[in-house]
Amino acid sequence: MLAESPLIQSLRTAVAAAPDDVPLRLHLAALLLDAGHGDAAVAEVAVALQRAPGDVEARRLMARALGVPTQEGAPAQEVASAQEVAPAQEVVPAQEADSAPARPGFDWKAAQDQVGDVLPPRFVEAPLTVDGGGDAGDAAAWDVERPGAVRLADVGGMQEVKERLEAAFLAPLRNPELRRVYGKSLRGGLLLYGPPGCGKTFIARAVAGELGAAFLSVSVNDVLDMWIGNSERNMHEIFRTARRQAPCVVFLDELDALGGKRSRSQSSGMRNTVNQLLTELDGVDAGANEGVFVLAATNVPWDVDIALRRPGRLDRTLLVLPPDGPAREAILRYHLRDRPIENVDLGKLVKATDGLSGADLAHLCEAAAERALLDSARTGTVRLIGMKDLLAAAQQVLPSTEPWFASARNVAMYANDGGMYDDLVAHLKKKRKL
Repeated sequence: MLAESPLIQSLRTAVAAAPDDVPLRLHLAALLLDAGHGDAAVAEVAVALQRAPGDVEARRLMARALGVPTQEGAPAQEVASAQEVAPAQEVVPAQEADSAPARPGFDWKAAQDQVGDVLPPRFVEAPLTVDGGGDAGDAAAWDVERPGAVRLADVGGMQEVKERLEAAFLAPLRNPELRRVYGKSLRGGLLLYGPPGCGKTFIARAVAGELGAAFLSVSVNDVLDMWIGNSERNMHEIFRTARRQAPCVVFLDELDALGGKRSRSQSSGMRNTVNQLLTELDGVDAGANEGVFVLAATNVPWDVDIALRRPGRLDRTLLVLPPDGPAREAILRYHLRDRPIENVDLGKLVKATDGLSGADLAHLCEAAAERALLDSARTGTVRLIGMKDLLAAAQQVLPSTEPWFASARNVAMYANDGGMYDDLVAHLKKKRKL
């Protein structure tokens, strides 16, 4: 193994002191590559791409380190040098190309401006969709949200959930060069399950924000229709819209209603809807779902059709539990931020709310505010919300997750075929509920 030079060692120390300095890390990677340390250079560039996925220099350096051809088989270094040497070609604006040839001494643009209010436009063009097609009606029929500001960093606590999302779902998608090397397809499916009110929908939006992807939320009323065949058509149009808007995250809320077990369904229309969902998840053509990421959420995964959870569809499962201590503190801070409070000990309040879901915590803050409001109305003196109000509300609010865990315990004990609910079993044993 080649020894590293003192300069490289010094740069490693500097990078360790400033891990978010992408240019410094790329400089270290370039020196490592020139010194013959190819594997070390790839590792440094991969970290840089995680912090700055769109960095052109990082992508060029990764292609050079991996020997990946960029344009027509030419290495990245040769392409870059060719672009620097080649003279810039003159680009003719589209409006000028569409107009008549200019005559010497005649200003066509001024003439068009003069008659613009009199003559109608020569061409009426339909708006183009994202993929360049002319049919924009279907894409506009569904409420596709553009990438929002919600990121995983905005999800309070839940460090284990974030790490599993990063390892199984996000890390391969942030590094397209490494993904190509390892043959990772740019598609995926993830099933979020757990008790109600624990933030599954919020996590799905955060994943869309991390990917910089559009977000398409789908519920039962978006799909089901009273007329035969319309439900299947709606399901097809949803995925068709997602493919046009790719990269796009399709969030299937309450999957047990959209993809329930066909053996239990008495309606042929519902069975056909599940069949259509299976077809869309597979993609009729090879690569049809490239760039379409499917996230689904359910409170009862044991009621979901088993075919939806086979490899290639919703093959990854993530248990979303009630918020842990840091998450409860973040949620309480959020719901108390605009309320008149005094002398609130969040540490004590967090310990008193163990087992409450995010929805329970929001209700707790609402109940404490009501208690202070009624007291102020009775006495005629306005007072602030204190720890006494919050602790009294905490004693009154019962965990809404307990009935769910009571049902889940039976599944974990008697229906954990193939280790499908091992994470649930581990949690119940940790809480001594199994």
